[in-house]
Amino acid sequence: MDILIWIGVAVALLGLVGIVWSGIIALQARRARLDDAALRARLQKALPINLGALLLSILGCLLVILGVVFA
Repeated sequence: MDILIWIGVAVALLGLVGIVWSGIIALQARRARLDDAALRARLQKALPINLGALLLSILGCLLVILGVVFA
């Protein structure tokens, strides 16, 4: 079950990278001093990235937990 733990770690790290990436997108949009509609449009593009990354990190953590339980 060690392989399940390492796969979970990799998936969780991929999710963490996605969360950081969406945060960088949001910070860049905020620093650009856009009007409300343009800022909203940029943040709406970052939202699916953020939600997908959150899902990946949760799935990775679950894989790690399953690997530890079954080990």
